Amino acid sequence: MRWRSLFGDRKPVIACIHLPPLPGSPRYAGKIGRVYDAALEEAALFRRAGVEGLLVENFRDTPFFPDRVPPETVAAMAAVTREVVRAAGLPVGVNVLRNDALAALAVATAAGAHFIRVNVHLGAAVCDSGILEGKGHETLRRRAALKSPVLVFADLRVKHAAPLAPRGLAAEARDLAERGLADALIVTGERTGAAADPAELEDACKNTRLPVLVGSGLTPENLARFYARAQGFIVGSCFKRGGRAEGRVAEGRVRAFLRRRAELEGAASTP
Repeated sequence: MRWRSLFGDRKPVIACIHLPPLPGSPRYAGKIGRVYDAALEEAALFRRAGVEGLLVENFRDTPFFPDRVPPETVAAMAAVTREVVRAAGLPVGVNVLRNDALAALAVATAAGAHFIRVNVHLGAAVCDSGILEGKGHETLRRRAALKSPVLVFADLRVKHAAPLAPRGLAAEARDLAERGLADALIVTGERTGAAADPAELEDACKNTRLPVLVGSGLTPENLARFYARAQGFIVGSCFKRGGRAEGRVAEGRVRAFLRRRAELEGAASTP
């Protein structure tokens, strides 16, 4: 499986499905059926609006484990993701927060999903959960052992974190591609809902041939700043009421973003 086999030549909009709190997390309400219902409702809305992909995240399981999540989280993620895959008919990704790439890979493989997002694939970073260590050596060996076609989308200086020993964004981008064997890179802002730096997107694109996505802070108003260089867009907060990550998805906001993407797409194709 490769990027083009999932998305063709279009610059996809990948919508985040921020799951309600899962079993075992502090805010879990004790009703797993509501988790399924919420995920499937959002998947249907996003498909109806016209996005090209979905990303399932245990977004409301805060505070996050820095590394391995417990088995109840893996089980819930796998079950919900399988339902989303079956219902959506779109490429689906998995992100097990805060940085459990092995769990995400297992979930995606079992559920028939298509890619995973890994916040720290190589190196190490400091965040509110502690120190996040890249386990790319384990993730890719496990992928080979499972004969899994799942792609790895790796964050480049992920939000809500700081590199433990920064070596420069260009060097980190090259390493993720050449030594980490990532399939795509993601640039973000410093926190959820914060816009990425267009200069960092430019720097990343200059130092890798991999697809580079923008993964936070996108809005219809700022999309033009990233459209020419980015190969795709991961959108969460912008699609929620008031642009707040904890809110409910508003279909009108999704359609407004996609209209703006279509305008930029049309402008780019005009001689």
